[in-house]
Amino acid sequence: MGEDGPVRKVWLGVGVSVGLSFSFVVLLVLGTYMVAGNARSGGSGGNVQLAEGTVPAAYMPLVQKHGNTCSAINPALLAAQLYQESGWNPKAQSPANARGLAQFIPGTWAAYGVDGDRDGDRDIWDPADAIASAAAYDCALAGQVKHVPGDPTHNMLASYNAGPYPVIKYQGVPPYNETQNYVQRITTLAKSFAAPTQPVASSEQASAAIYFAQKKLGTPYLWGGNGTAAQGGRFDCSGLTKAAYASVGIELPRVANDQWNAGLHPNRNELQPGDLVFFAHDLQDPRSIHHVGIYVGGGKMINAPYTGAVIRFDDIDTPDYIGATRVTEDGAKALPAPRDRAA
Repeated sequence: MGEDGPVRKVWLGVGVSVGLSFSFVVLLVLGTYMVAGNARSGGSGGNVQLAEGTVPAAYMPLVQKHGNTCSAINPALLAAQLYQESGWNPKAQSPANARGLAQFIPGTWAAYGVDGDRDGDRDIWDPADAIASAAAYDCALAGQVKHVPGDPTHNMLASYNAGPYPVIKYQGVPPYNETQNYVQRITTLAKSFAAPTQPVASSEQASAAIYFAQKKLGTPYLWGGNGTAAQGGRFDCSGLTKAAYASVGIELPRVANDQWNAGLHPNRNELQPGDLVFFAHDLQDPRSIHHVGIYVGGGKMINAPYTGAVIRFDDIDTPDYIGATRVTEDGAKALPAPRDRAA
């Protein structure tokens, strides 16, 4: 369920009746699109900076530093790999015995693990060592395929997935669906960790997602609600955003903080209708996101706030606002499979 919990007390009601809501949202959407309609995105260049709030604060300087270890990687790409591997869980352990933040298996760690914090040991569970080692491993792979034509980052990622030999054999990303999908997924996911250097392009599906949410105004909140008939068509926060984007063919994860990386992160002054807006207990840790809504313009969102309330308009400028995501189909597809978690 959105990690909003069954009760959320910080929201300020905006006093807009459901009867007036349709005209209100239309005015907000039209006004905001008139202002932001010319926004365009562009490729990032130079020194890639991490977008604020996308990496837990404890790991941000490490990822920023080691993401510049070699030219085949950058901080956003390294962040995407770490998020894909462990979801920022330093204690993660897979059934295949992959361990820690970077999910090294012991044999690979023995060959490529480094003492990232220079404390005299190489600890597979220590994030400082794991992050440095992930970057070192990427760069070692890039070195092994450096003479292969094509994009060096794509070749490195393909080597990470399939091993260097197939990349050398096929002189580029090999024709394996799994490997090609991995390269596409990580390079797309990396965009959600990079601080935009230009205005983020508007979403083509945004207005239809808003239209879906708008029709649900006045519906009572239900913790865990997905809008099914058995649930009386009720939603919780992330159930509403998931359903809104599913109505335009974009499948988001079920939980709010898993939806955070489904696209790029526009600044507060660049928000456009349809952006997902997020709220967290700790503004320096995206793992603490507990609520999500759909921005409609004018500093307002449509959201399913908490038990006892109805789907309604609320202000987004509250102390726990962490940021926004401009959802894209590619961004949603690039997200890792949801991990087991408590509701």
